[in-house]
Amino acid sequence: MLLTQVLPAAVLSVIALGVDPSAKWAAQADSAPAGALPDNFAAEVGSLLLVLVGGSLLVGVVQAVGWASGSWVITRQAAGQPASLESALRYGLRRALGLWGWTLLVSLLIGVGVCFCVLPGIYLAFALSMAGPVYLFERHNPIGRSFRMFHDRLGLLLGRVALVALAVIVVSVVSSSLEGVGTSAFGTDPFASPGNAAGVVVVIGITAVLALPAHLAQMVGLLVTYAEQRAHEAPVNSPGLAAELG
Repeated sequence: MLLTQVLPAAVLSVIALGVDPSAKWAAQADSAPAGALPDNFAAEVGSLLLVLVGGSLLVGVVQAVGWASGSWVITRQAAGQPASLESALRYGLRRALGLWGWTLLVSLLIGVGVCFCVLPGIYLAFALSMAGPVYLFERHNPIGRSFRMFHDRLGLLLGRVALVALAVIVVSVVSSSLEGVGTSAFGTDPFASPGNAAGVVVVIGITAVLALPAHLAQMVGLLVTYAEQRAHEAPVNSPGLAAELG
């Protein structure tokens, strides 16, 4: 989780802060005519969007490696089998692109649902919460299978996923708030001096590590919930689930 969730997120935050043109725009606003756009506005906005969108997609691939690797480690440890870091990452790399693709599709569906008065998005977030584990263990129809699991045992899965979501939201809000407060202390242009730049990097690194429990809670919570759903359908054990991962 440190290698695949915390580190990429911290690097993306530092890069995004470095290319953020808002400090430059604020300085130009004092001397520019009222209503005039800053110099190179379109190019700078395009660069920022390219960094944010492109960086998020790349980070998503790395995070998919971590999700697959972490699921493999947890399942093998539950079965009493060895699980080295090297083997875990090797497994994660094999499954990353597929998991990333399904995650993008699920995110798109949830985003469309949010556009329709938010509640459909919340429903889809819960109904599709098992899509990742389904892909890793069953590798067939993750979206349809997740919907079926959700509706077959609505109360059970809703309660489990809501608890996971609550833990993730609380930890994420706390770490994001601390990052905002910490980086604001270095001014609107923290990369103007080496000292401020170093301070901002340290703050972002620390707050990214503080978000680690959210990543762990989400992965472990959803994985255990998936195993529980499988157990309600038919007898299942840890060695069997480990064998399904391959």
